[in-house]
Amino acid sequence: MSLISGLSPVTQYLTAEKDESTTAANYAKTDATTAREVSEFEKKAATITTSDQLMGDYSSNEVVLGAYNLSSLSNEKALEKDLLTQDPTSSTALAKTSSNATWAKFADAFQAMGSGHGTAAASPFTSTMIASTVSSFEMSRYESSDDLQDNGVGNALYFTRTMEAGGIKTISQLMSDPTLLKVAEVVSGYDPDQFGALDYDQQTRILSKKVDMTKFSSPSGIQKYAEQYLALIQVNPSYLDNDTSDNTMIDLFGGNDDNNILSLFGDSSTDSSESEMVSELF
Repeated sequence: MSLISGLSPVTQYLTAEKDESTTAANYAKTDATTAREVSEFEKKAATITTSDQLMGDYSSNEVVLGAYNLSSLSNEKALEKDLLTQDPTSSTALAKTSSNATWAKFADAFQAMGSGHGTAAASPFTSTMIASTVSSFEMSRYESSDDLQDNGVGNALYFTRTMEAGGIKTISQLMSDPTLLKVAEVVSGYDPDQFGALDYDQQTRILSKKVDMTKFSSPSGIQKYAEQYLALIQVNPSYLDNDTSDNTMIDLFGGNDDNNILSLFGDSSTDSSESEMVSELF
């Protein structure tokens, strides 16, 4: 399903965000792969009671992982296995010790399996869970579509629905999700690629000063932040992974090859001036 042509990214975002689940469901019907995987998952889900069954069924596993923004785990079977076979309430469980909010949400959803070391007494896929999983998967696929990735709208939609869910309370939780982190980096005035060159402690120290988590306490605050992200992406299209522009953060702020990369993330008034100017528009 193509996007409405002629609309700005912010307008596209606001239009889709009003009822993303319906828009995504309509998109899923037009995408053959998504429609097939959803159909196969809906047929089999209620019979799945073990981690081996889930991980062994390609379509079901794709739908479940996609629903939790964990599609990358399809290539990390050992990690997925740990999350599905460990009781998430245990102090030693990976979901608990990792401080990764996405992993924790996934493990909590399948606690019936985890507490049984990979086997649930009954399928965790109730009719309600099947419906919510399909809806989340369809939104994930919609957000990942080429049209929405090309202009940042997909990331803005994901940021909005994830932050509105209320599970992200701290900087470390936000940073554990690559998409949320990218949005925060851009709104803070940083090129995600160059910011990624810093180590975790450096990133945490910088974002702790730049990101006010209280802004995400209301839907309006979350929406405003997403709009700022989209506005900055239009100014700096090179911040998107799929952009081929030669612009860099060094070019934007007048740096040179002798500058240490940390100088790009200092506390001077120039390092986030674009972000501050855009912020004033919202």
